[in-house]
Amino acid sequence: MFEYFYHEILRRTIVSFGSLFNNITIKHTNDSDQTVSSLKVPLAYGPTQKFLARLEQVADLNKPVQMSLPRMSFEFNGLTYDTSRKVTTSQTFLSSSASDSTKARKAYMPVPYNMSFELSIMTKLNDDMLQIIEQIIPYFQPAYTMTVDLVDAIGEKRDIPVVLEGISMQDDYEGDFSTRRALIYTLRFTAKTYLFGPITDPSRDIIKKVSVSYIGGEQSPLSKREVTYSTEPVATKSYANNIVTSLSEDITNIDTVITVDDASSISKGGVIVIGEENFRVALKSGNKLTVERAYQDTKSSNHVKGSDIKLITNADALLIEFGDDFGFSGSF
Repeated sequence: MFEYFYHEILRRTIVSFGSLFNNITIKHTNDSDQTVSSLKVPLAYGPTQKFLARLEQVADLNKPVQMSLPRMSFEFNGLTYDTSRKVTTSQTFLSSSASDSTKARKAYMPVPYNMSFELSIMTKLNDDMLQIIEQIIPYFQPAYTMTVDLVDAIGEKRDIPVVLEGISMQDDYEGDFSTRRALIYTLRFTAKTYLFGPITDPSRDIIKKVSVSYIGGEQSPLSKREVTYSTEPVATKSYANNIVTSLSEDITNIDTVITVDDASSISKGGVIVIGEENFRVALKSGNKLTVERAYQDTKSSNHVKGSDIKLITNADALLIEFGDDFGFSGSF
């Protein structure tokens, strides 16, 4: 069931989230409102407590050290399934390979997950904090959308909304309460990303052709004969949801001539789908089609004007799923 694959989706989303805040700058002015200093606020990945500990000591826990403020840190701290964005679990889609557009790749629909982040901002001066906050929160109303390259194999890019869930603040002191060590704001975010399963070559997923040979034995009273039967899997559904036109008028469950809005994409011998019924096109004259009803063991039904008409193509045969009740074309 399980096989190795790694698209680096979580890693890419983490990096993209951090890049949103890597160009924050604060400025200090004098009494004449002239800028006397400008500082780009450092950003690093890690928990807040790690940086607070560094305010007091270095890694060997013996030497005191002074870490400069302001600075920011962010951390990925949670992953939850998002039921509000759930899609059909068995649904697949066909995409071209990013390296070769002539080659198809099959993947199941992505699974929606919410990634939780915390962005911590640490300053000594309140004005520094306010400058930083005002450069961040106007972009979140309450979401800001970033575009992430999720899967290189199929060139899949997605817009990932990043939602600002809340802000908390605290003053952290050392010694007596007249000395403030750090003013800390914590911003909580949720990134609504998608996780993809393995990307496969659809041509390897199903049996393309089966041949069975029968040869009469020499002991048989009948003359020696050889029979070969070959079969190929045929799609009975429009997996790619290929809508090509619509019905121009109502039809009953016994009508064999139907009128469509545009039959240019439909050819004689083709298979179309209306609702849950398949039709085989026997003749075509303009936008009128003479059809075989209830084709491929589907049920003949009434259909109303404006119903979508889908076309089953060779691309749908590539998307036949294991365990599907598909048909076979056979010939002697």
